Amino acid sequence: MAQFFEVHPDNPQIRLLKQAVSLIEKGAIAAVPTDSSYALVCRLDDKAAADTLRRIRGVDDKHHLTLLCRDLSELASYARVDNAQYRLLKAATPGPYTFILDASKEVPRRLSHPSRKTIGLRVPQHKTLQCLLELLGAPLLATTLIPRGETEPLNDASEIRSLMEHELAAVVDAGACPKQATTVIDLAPMSDGGEPVVIRQGRGDVALLGL
Repeated sequence: MAQFFEVHPDNPQIRLLKQAVSLIEKGAIAAVPTDSSYALVCRLDDKAAADTLRRIRGVDDKHHLTLLCRDLSELASYARVDNAQYRLLKAATPGPYTFILDASKEVPRRLSHPSRKTIGLRVPQHKTLQCLLELLGAPLLATTLIPRGETEPLNDASEIRSLMEHELAAVVDAGACPKQATTVIDLAPMSDGGEPVVIRQGRGDVALLGL
């Protein structure tokens, strides 16, 4: 049965977020708000939790999971980023963008794409999620909260609780999110002199990046 943490969207109660973080640290799967839609999250270094995350979401190991990072400095620890890529990242973060980059050695091999050795990363612009990341002191492994068999992400915590309370350990409610997934941009081709590739047009405006 999922624990439900209702927090203020602009001034989230730290004591409640600490309880949610404690569950995540013990291997729990949680639903958290982001600046796009809600996301399913777990600890980065917990293989069993990552496997459960994929099962709940209904995806296999070829599906890019995303690392939610506090800032660009943390992001750069988990990806190989050159100067040109960094300029694009800096222009769009924090915000509703997911970037695919070559994974660094800090990323467990099982979490990177099995053939490309890439990983999705983002720096969200959401007060509650940023507080969670700060309390955890590490990135969260995440995927957009789209129920199995559906195509649209969920943005209402009460609906998430009623649909998935037996699969999740925690639901953090900071109010409704925009019901739109992130824009996904593959920056990995830039490492070989190629151009960024827009994989999915979502909430983030690609014009901000000159694409």
